[in-house]
Amino acid sequence: MKKKILIISILTAVAVSFTSCGRNENAGQSGGEANAHVFYYTFSDPYITSVRSALGRELKDSGISFQDYDGNGNQTTQTEQVQTSVTKGAKVLVVNIVNTGSDDAANGIITLAKNASIPLIFFNREVSNEAINSYDNCAFVGTDAAEAGHLQGEMIGNYVKDNFSEIDLNGDGEISYILFKGEEGNNEAIYRTQYAVEDANKVLAEANMMPLKFYDANNPNKYLVDKNGQWSAAAANEYMTTALASYGDSGNNMIEMVICNNDNMAEGAISALNSVGYNTGSGKKIPVFGVDATDAAKELIKDGKMTGTIKQDAEGMANALDHLVENALEGKPLLDDTDDYNVDSNVSKIRIPYAVYLGE
Repeated sequence: MKKKILIISILTAVAVSFTSCGRNENAGQSGGEANAHVFYYTFSDPYITSVRSALGRELKDSGISFQDYDGNGNQTTQTEQVQTSVTKGAKVLVVNIVNTGSDDAANGIITLAKNASIPLIFFNREVSNEAINSYDNCAFVGTDAAEAGHLQGEMIGNYVKDNFSEIDLNGDGEISYILFKGEEGNNEAIYRTQYAVEDANKVLAEANMMPLKFYDANNPNKYLVDKNGQWSAAAANEYMTTALASYGDSGNNMIEMVICNNDNMAEGAISALNSVGYNTGSGKKIPVFGVDATDAAKELIKDGKMTGTIKQDAEGMANALDHLVENALEGKPLLDDTDDYNVDSNVSKIRIPYAVYLGE
């Protein structure tokens, strides 16, 4: 009987141990009651995954307990998560907002934080100056949305200028491109879409070369958008596969360049190109450009399947977020001791710089 009781006790202890470990791992919690509650617009975004990993390391190294939440691309879900965390006694809120088309979602979360006197840090997905300035214990950590587009445009223009004859597959003197925007109403998507082409054409004009031409003359937008707002490889793959059925080698009107507003969509486009014998690492290739410099994109560039990307510094963003979280938990102003960061002059916003990545 004693032996039976001992076995049951051991099995119960093991079960409790596994349950506890699983709960902490899934939640992203680092010891004790979570002080920092971190809300991601979705765990499935590769760049956000990089930020989440980097921020988790930073917070753990700083001895800060934290809880991660997956909004799964749904603003209602995220807002309810924030409300629950406020009720649970969160000491600081760190929010990668889902909806960026207007300030409605951000203002709702600001109201929750303000009423509970909880410091609030938005990151990555832009929130307006007016929203940030509406609460004196609120800040934003992100990028200069236009910078990625400018850098990508210069990178594309210089590449086309230097490799025109190889890119112009049908010899018509123009380079036809397809562009995957990502999400409507998102500043990063808007500026990348605009400047990737606009700035590339400036480079080409200075070299007395023809501007880039969108592959489909019947599309007035001159881009394709992920209808679910997820910037996904699946959406780009579906669009690219469909486009290649009409614009390919057989019609002598092959799409000659792919511009993607993030690397995940670049991966999807490359997969579609692989299916028609392009960008396999050897043989036929068309240039594919992205943004983020994810590990997967770096590997594709290394293997000769992708041309270039713009690095969005996940580690730099995580470092700045960790610094602001520490300030909040110590009762300091959020932007205390941030002289080493790029801070906007009239609003509490820190900008993490981008950089061109063509391989190492």
